[in-house]
Amino acid sequence: MYFVKTPWWLRSLYPKLTWRMPVNEKKLFLTFDDGPEITATPFVLDILKEYNAKATFFCLGKNVASHPNIYERILAEGHAVGNHTFKHLNGWKVNNKQYINDVMEAAKYIDSNLFRPPYGRITRFQSAVLQSASKTAMQLPFKIVMWDVLSGDFDIHISSEKCLSNVINYAQAGSIIVFHDSVKAFTHLQYVLPKVLIHFAEKGFQFQNLSH
Repeated sequence: MYFVKTPWWLRSLYPKLTWRMPVNEKKLFLTFDDGPEITATPFVLDILKEYNAKATFFCLGKNVASHPNIYERILAEGHAVGNHTFKHLNGWKVNNKQYINDVMEAAKYIDSNLFRPPYGRITRFQSAVLQSASKTAMQLPFKIVMWDVLSGDFDIHISSEKCLSNVINYAQAGSIIVFHDSVKAFTHLQYVLPKVLIHFAEKGFQFQNLSH
């Protein structure tokens, strides 16, 4: 089970995390988790370039290590990057030391203070450490970025049309929207991403990356 639109009460439980961006203009913030991946990420970059859209890629350290050329292309084309751990750890299922160490391992490959926990699962202690530890000692603090709209592109039990409607029906100015540049999400992504860009561009929206 997951929320397509993040409810207000969940945001209120974790007010120090970033769920939406405060804007006065028609701006959307597309984000892509789990890459870089050899097929999905170049596709995403090509589509974004076609529509002059910028986005933020929350990368896995192990994938950056495997595909440094794709990571460099992300940066060269004006997109932002963020840390998504090294091995895609679930913060609820590992001990705090293991989790923080994994984040810091990823930080060796990903130069960013933006962080998104895989599955959105992070404990209050882990969050506090990442947000407040000494920057000189640990390349911290991190800005923890969650989301306002979850596309569901990872969900093999929904149609691509449903994935598209999730975004179109719930995104609004300031929304942080989650996609995945992964093998699992690629079928949905190929269908949905161009249509999302067309739909919102025609309504006068701009697509921006998240600032560090």
